Amino acid sequence: MTASLEMPRVQECAVRSCAYNHTNDCHAFAITIGSSDHAHCHTFVEMPVRGGIDQLVAQVGACSRADCRHNGDLECHAPAITVGPDMDLADCMTYENR
Repeated sequence: MTASLEMPRVQECAVRSCAYNHTNDCHAFAITIGSSDHAHCHTFVEMPVRGGIDQLVAQVGACSRADCRHNGDLECHAPAITVGPDMDLADCMTYENR
């Protein structure tokens, strides 16, 4: 039997230019975080249309920043995250180096 874990929610997204951002809420089903040099949101996309699911608040599906204190086995274990501009247009602001 497979146990289902609740993934951390994207509590807030301050990147208004993202197609998944409606009103500082991310409506993608799940996002992926992490680049080799910073905690970039790989789900970020700029388009003239809005996407995602209105009734849904995004979750963190995967995180490749193994050096983050919230990361265990490439899964985020923070209670929730925020996304905003830092080194890139859309980065995980909850990232903390170990």
